[in-house]
Amino acid sequence: MSETISLTKGNKTGEEITLKTIRDAIPPSCFERSLLISSAYVVRDCIYAAVLFNLALQIELIPSQPIRILAWTLYGFLQGCVGTGIWILAHECGHGAFSPYQSINDIIGWALHSVLLVPYFSWKITHARHHRYTNNTERDTAFVPWTEKEFAGRTSYLPEWLEMLEDTPIYSFLSLLAHQLAGWQAYLLFNVTAGATSRPIQGKRTAWWSFQTKSHFDPSGSLWTESQRHLIVVSDVGLVLMGTAIWYLGQRIGVLKTVLLYFVPYFWVHHWLVAITYLHHTHKDIPHYMNDSWTFTKGALSTVDRDFGFIGRHFFHHIIDHHVVHHLFSRIPFYRAEEATNAIIPILGDKYHRDDSGFMRSLVRTWGECHFVGDVTGRKDGVLHWVLQKKVE
Repeated sequence: MSETISLTKGNKTGEEITLKTIRDAIPPSCFERSLLISSAYVVRDCIYAAVLFNLALQIELIPSQPIRILAWTLYGFLQGCVGTGIWILAHECGHGAFSPYQSINDIIGWALHSVLLVPYFSWKITHARHHRYTNNTERDTAFVPWTEKEFAGRTSYLPEWLEMLEDTPIYSFLSLLAHQLAGWQAYLLFNVTAGATSRPIQGKRTAWWSFQTKSHFDPSGSLWTESQRHLIVVSDVGLVLMGTAIWYLGQRIGVLKTVLLYFVPYFWVHHWLVAITYLHHTHKDIPHYMNDSWTFTKGALSTVDRDFGFIGRHFFHHIIDHHVVHHLFSRIPFYRAEEATNAIIPILGDKYHRDDSGFMRSLVRTWGECHFVGDVTGRKDGVLHWVLQKKVE
């Protein structure tokens, strides 16, 4: 199937649709959050993880080495899918979609994300900015694209011989692999892909010990206001506790088995998170906006719903399938997102974007095509579109 974006017939692109109009189309029941239902999904996913973990402990009893390798590979993939689902449930907590009780949401979200070595409150704060400023090229915090001018003037740290390979399929593959394996860690450590004015503190220290880092682990960094810094410490405490548990596990069963049991699924989880977020906000037909032309509703509608089959619906809790409505109303719980999406499609018409081409194929093609955005309309209206590069087949 060729990569196309499916647009529903209805409202024309030039028509303005208010957030209230969209909300009024959604049944009130879609906004109801149930602690019982959400907790049941947590229990289910934790049971999945525990069963897989205990089965993996028996892999060494398999006499055939090739079958053991296959079993470990299958375990890593499946546990990575389960871990991604657990990550998404903590994501629900961060948005307040898990239950009506924010204190319970934060306790559960902190616990689940800490188990996955994610600094919960740090992520929650910057992720809220991403939702507040989606597809704003100056203030968004996630996958803000290069502008044409920035791309042309970027500094390359690659050796000359490697730069010569930049347009080759092997270079695209290796750069995509690095993006998938290290993208999440780079975001946490250095706030990469964020807009130039996405930080609340710009250019000044708040204390003599502050280096104004852009790290999600630094309570004194420039990503936080003064009232938020204690929450970063709480996030770091969760990581220390989980790090201690992993160290203890390594002492009991050895480094290699700990890597296979925990860190292989860990990298699978973050591969999926990077891929999902990237594809939600990067598509050849989706615009980005300069600050003066951006509005919340425009940004929220500049996202793409996709399909990942059974894995996306069952393990990933519909985050791939129904992301547009999530950006419009992030407190709608994931188990009501399909109904809400179906309700808004007739209202949005061709402002609703869904791509039904293969998820992984789209990842490769998008990575090869979408390098920077520019004014391709000739109107200088602050709406930036992808300047497509040579396609990677």
